[in-house]
Amino acid sequence: MNITRRTFGTLATGAAAGLVAAPGILRAAPKIKLRYGTAFPPTHPGVTRIVEASKTIAARSEGAIDLQVYPGSQLGGESDMFAQVRGGALDLMSTSSVNQTIVPFAAINAVAFAFPTYDHVWKAMDGDLGDFVRKAFFEAGLFVFPKMLDNGYRNITTGSKPIVTPADLAGMKIRVPGNQLWVTLFQTLGAAPTPLNFGELYAALQTHIVDGQENPLALIQSSKLYEVQKHVSMTGHIWDGHHIFCNNRRWSAVPAEAQTIILEELSTAAVNERADIKALNEQAKIDIEAAGLTFHTVDKAPFRDVLAKAGFYTGWKEKFGAEAWGLLEKDVGTL
Repeated sequence: MNITRRTFGTLATGAAAGLVAAPGILRAAPKIKLRYGTAFPPTHPGVTRIVEASKTIAARSEGAIDLQVYPGSQLGGESDMFAQVRGGALDLMSTSSVNQTIVPFAAINAVAFAFPTYDHVWKAMDGDLGDFVRKAFFEAGLFVFPKMLDNGYRNITTGSKPIVTPADLAGMKIRVPGNQLWVTLFQTLGAAPTPLNFGELYAALQTHIVDGQENPLALIQSSKLYEVQKHVSMTGHIWDGHHIFCNNRRWSAVPAEAQTIILEELSTAAVNERADIKALNEQAKIDIEAAGLTFHTVDKAPFRDVLAKAGFYTGWKEKFGAEAWGLLEKDVGTL
């Protein structure tokens, strides 16, 4: 199917805009059972809002649609679940860290220090840049829902010294997702990045396989990483979000009436999850400090200067391509 980015921007929501769900029709058809996998822990809003949506989907369809949610990497690590969705063995999953494997520029939202505020994030990811990425996944066989889940701005935690300057990262073994952009970022800053699935992280910190990690505050709290760390450095180096994926063939086999309900409810869940993350991050800082961790304010400018001088931005502009990079800079300014 040959579609433009502008066409794709309306493709995902077209059914919702043009159809009225007909539960009677759905009820007469075989029950639609869908499995949704995620690495987010059960208490994370990226799970609780999807579970809430699954209940609303069931109610709106009068039981015709059964969306089952499996949090905490129950169905495998993110790379495993992503492969399962690509192959059709799993219906839906959310992730950010492994999707670059089939769409190289899909990780463009994770360019270090690119998004100064959430206004910049959502202008880009709900707009032309997001549509550009979603269209590329569609052409690679994956339907991507129009609203991303917020995973938050990522900050560095450590078990020994805090990270307040680029020099503090020298030689540090830091866990990163299995994504080359993360690896390159921390290599450029002088660290020793160690890719690990999120489900392995707590044990790796506990046994000192890695010295530190980087994640949003809400995830640090919900995964209890504060139990095995001592410092939080507020680097905010990457904004991270999760796309919700479905195999194209599986999605096209879902009746249009059911697509309408699922699209609307998962989009609502994503928007609500964003508000949850904002509130949770504010409370997480209080709770994590109460658990004994020390927070450190970080001047981001020296980190960005190191990256710029080392050619990090020019290198990734070349890898992502001029069109994707131009859409990013349209919303965030020149990098």
